[in-house]
Amino acid sequence: MVCTFAALYKIKQYMIKKRLLTVLLMGGIIATGAYAQAEKGDSDDMTKKTHELNPVVVTGTGTHQRLKNTPSPVSVITANEIKRAGITDFQQALTMMVPSLSFRPNAMGSYLMMNGLSNKHVLILVNGRKVTGDITGNIDLNQIDMTRVKRIEVLNGAASSLYGSDAIGGVINIITNEPKDVVAFSSNSSYTRKNQFSQGLNLDIAQGKIGSYTSYKYDHSDGWQNSHLTEDGEDIIETIAPLSLGYSSNNFSQKFTYDATDQLSFYANGGYYNRGLERPVEREDITGGSKYNTAYEGYNWGAGAKYKLSKRNVIQFDYSGNNYASRYKYLIENSGYLPGQYALTKLQKFHDAELKGIFGFTTNSTTVFGADYRCEVLRRPDSDLDKSVYTASAYGQHEVKLWNHLTGVAGVRYDHHEQTGGRFTPKVAAMYNIGNFNVRATYAAGFRAPGIDELYYHMFKKTMGTRATISLGDENLDPEHSNYYSINMEYRTNRFSASVTGYLNYVKNMVTSKSTKFDDLPEAEQNRLREEFPEIGDLSSTKNLSVKNYFNFEKATVKGFEVNLNGNLFPGFTLAGNYTYAYGRGLNEGGEWQNIERSIRHTATITGNYTHSWSDYTLNLNLNGRLQSKVYYPGDADGNAPGYGIWNLNTRHTFDGFRNFVIEPGIGIDNIFNKKDNRPLNKNFALYSPGRSVVISLALRLK
Repeated sequence: MVCTFAALYKIKQYMIKKRLLTVLLMGGIIATGAYAQAEKGDSDDMTKKTHELNPVVVTGTGTHQRLKNTPSPVSVITANEIKRAGITDFQQALTMMVPSLSFRPNAMGSYLMMNGLSNKHVLILVNGRKVTGDITGNIDLNQIDMTRVKRIEVLNGAASSLYGSDAIGGVINIITNEPKDVVAFSSNSSYTRKNQFSQGLNLDIAQGKIGSYTSYKYDHSDGWQNSHLTEDGEDIIETIAPLSLGYSSNNFSQKFTYDATDQLSFYANGGYYNRGLERPVEREDITGGSKYNTAYEGYNWGAGAKYKLSKRNVIQFDYSGNNYASRYKYLIENSGYLPGQYALTKLQKFHDAELKGIFGFTTNSTTVFGADYRCEVLRRPDSDLDKSVYTASAYGQHEVKLWNHLTGVAGVRYDHHEQTGGRFTPKVAAMYNIGNFNVRATYAAGFRAPGIDELYYHMFKKTMGTRATISLGDENLDPEHSNYYSINMEYRTNRFSASVTGYLNYVKNMVTSKSTKFDDLPEAEQNRLREEFPEIGDLSSTKNLSVKNYFNFEKATVKGFEVNLNGNLFPGFTLAGNYTYAYGRGLNEGGEWQNIERSIRHTATITGNYTHSWSDYTLNLNLNGRLQSKVYYPGDADGNAPGYGIWNLNTRHTFDGFRNFVIEPGIGIDNIFNKKDNRPLNKNFALYSPGRSVVISLALRLK
């Protein structure tokens, strides 16, 4: 009888979801059909779409210019595109809209890949300032508040001539919105399956010379399992370990601006962030529990000034600092700690000061000079690690329009790293323009110094379930060098754009890691590690113990191409499609070529959006999808992660007839076709979705 009721309940839930999906789809059809009956708002909407096809960007050259005119091709995600898709999460925005990017979320953060290269080769910035605070090398992306994003700019390929170390694979620059002469308040809420809840609040007060921008964001999610099974050696056993961990986070930021004169302006900003993971408590009768939760906490601060010597000549100074700590919060008595007590596991400090000048020495040229000093500190009690390194840099870049149709850019940067010495990284780019056609060619050198963790790690870490890892750094690692070549062809009008980009990225001395089963090591090596890490003796078995060693690939090569299409097909309707092919291979220490770990060969994203207004009501329908092939894990006994295709539908309803506020409820479905990966947990995953989910949202803006 219990089974019968359970079956009936599941059937009922399925029918409810099916009806809801039908209603939403029919609503879209009806709204589309109503297009011919109303004209109001179409011309305004078309103007807005036109601007979105050619926004102002800054990341490619370090200077503001229209997307069509920049010699370095940049992909842009606007705030309107993010809002229409019903996205509240930075990772989801990039996953669904930028095919060259992929993420692998886990207990240690989200592992980012960009065109076959890992997160350590991708520089993430907010308003040009580096985002720091990582979890085992994975930048904590939850620090990024999506409620204030104006646009996200993605620059593919090496950009070390402007941005220094880490910019071998590309740069992601989040530009925030700081309106002038406003008093505005907004609230954005969303809720979906597994108690995934997001609440963002913004308060902007900008009057005269002074501006204040305040933001707060709260996020929560329960954890979930798609399978209650895991592998323990050759056995299949039950587990309580989740595929995705639950968490709660708080993110607060404040920025003040002051325009002292028409030429001189100042700013100061600060922020606080915390996030707590929620693991199941360790039990004796089943595997997958944990002795502790992990808590993350960060403080950031910054200040700067800008002085306009004239309309095209500017000098600016920026300073930013960050403290980021991770701690264990014990759930049971262990290692001398009582339940509820904290133990520091990692502390990172980062300081960055930059002086930059932008000069228009001639009518047709722009020159950039800059000097930068960075200091990084890493402290890990469990690895007896307390190290700091500094990097001092100077750079210059000159952009000139040679003739009516040809623009050239040449730049160079010198970085002196305390541990690995100095390195020059040049860049040369050119753009030829005829009417609506652009042809771009780029050569850029890249540079990345090994991280403190890669140089000095010496630690044992037990993860959830039965897995444990020993990480061993290498102080003799060489810095990575790269040579990046690309050709881009583009056709762009006010209503349509199409581009094709081909690229080659040659990386020498790529720092990577290799995991070896402890039981496969020679007996002498096993005995040495047992002496250095007595924690091995506390394990019930070494079957799931791995040893991770850092080393340099002799060389690695990533080659591929990207196709982008974007069009306003008729008033109110836009369609965008993007496809990326990336072939990443590395020459390992055995002299064999292998796929770069976590690389993806084929990825495509598709977005369709329809917007229409009737009097004080605006309807927005958005359908977006991502399709990708398998994720490679060469030499990993757990195998590759299978590919997937996932589609989301979102509707947004704007009511603008009120005197003092605008209200925007939304409803949608994530993962329309209920795709899930139900394999045992010890496998490698690419899709972490719990399945089809109804998403509801509400935005409120005071006028």
